[in-house]
Amino acid sequence: MKLEEFTIGIEEEYQIVDPETRHLTSYISELLNKGAVVFRDQVKPEFLQSQIEVGSHVCQSVEDAREEVKRLRRLVSDIAYDNNRRIVAAGTHPFSRWKDQAVTERERYKGLEKDMQMLARRLLIFGMHVHIGIPDPDLRIDIMNQMTYFVPHIFALSTSSPFWLGHPTGLKSYRSVIFEDLPRTGLPQYFDSAQDYDHHVDILVKTNCIEEPTKIWWDIRPHPKFPTLEFRMCDCTTKVDEVMAIVAIIQAVVVKLVQLRKNNQSWRIYRQALIAENKWRATKDGIQGKLIDFGKRKEVPYRSLAEEILEFVDSIVDDLGSRQEVEYINTIIEEGTSADRQLRKYQESGSLEAVVDMLIDETIMGC
Repeated sequence: MKLEEFTIGIEEEYQIVDPETRHLTSYISELLNKGAVVFRDQVKPEFLQSQIEVGSHVCQSVEDAREEVKRLRRLVSDIAYDNNRRIVAAGTHPFSRWKDQAVTERERYKGLEKDMQMLARRLLIFGMHVHIGIPDPDLRIDIMNQMTYFVPHIFALSTSSPFWLGHPTGLKSYRSVIFEDLPRTGLPQYFDSAQDYDHHVDILVKTNCIEEPTKIWWDIRPHPKFPTLEFRMCDCTTKVDEVMAIVAIIQAVVVKLVQLRKNNQSWRIYRQALIAENKWRATKDGIQGKLIDFGKRKEVPYRSLAEEILEFVDSIVDDLGSRQEVEYINTIIEEGTSADRQLRKYQESGSLEAVVDMLIDETIMGC
């Protein structure tokens, strides 16, 4: 594959916030109506009316993707601002309650509420999805199998949901806990081929488990409509620089694994239960804790494994034009993730409103 085939797409789910109360506000219908001409098909509603989802165009490089994320954040923020609203990029709102949110009046979302009941109504959470182009279906499955190992390491960088219903949760990503109450979430299963995966989907559809493949919500999945591998594990990430670091490392690891595959090499496949242990550690402690080095059979500081991943992709990042973005991971490790900053702000101020104000500012920083 040529490097330009590893295209990038980014989806982000933003919170719509009242700047005076700092609470979430059910404003998506009005926002979409007022921005219809400029939004076109890149902005759409989500399950709850206090959520808004944006989707980038297909980008040929990390640099293009950065400009697209900045453009979309600026676009949505400007229209929200003109209507006395703000947007926030974070995995949960620090104190707004799911019971107070209105469900978006669309058939898909009403169907989700009917099927999942309380589990759906609690979905006051916000994620980021990254698509990497891989045209060959079998290669998509092969890379999904291998990339599963890296889910906890990358997910930890995105952690931005330490609060729930006005309380510190003791976790860096409470969003992931809420989301994994749903079926067909979490780490993906191993599949031998695209045909093997299609057979799995076919069974689920024929037995009325799902109507169609988009109801599979794993951390990584082959997208059912686009020739991409979709990475769904991340919290909605607050700063644009953080978003781009995560996007760049995902793309770089994918490209590196494909290159190894051409030489009949591959990353070792570990048991899903072992990777789940690392994901739990990332959920709880983010980048401040330890993950398991399965090769050494011992726990090591997150920084140590992150440095190994950076070394793993070092030979490819210049060709991809993403060295600056990938190396920003060192800055995240030094300064902490959004979850770390939120907790520091709360400890300093004693105010969750101050946390929301910080998130509003950081969301449009550099845009």
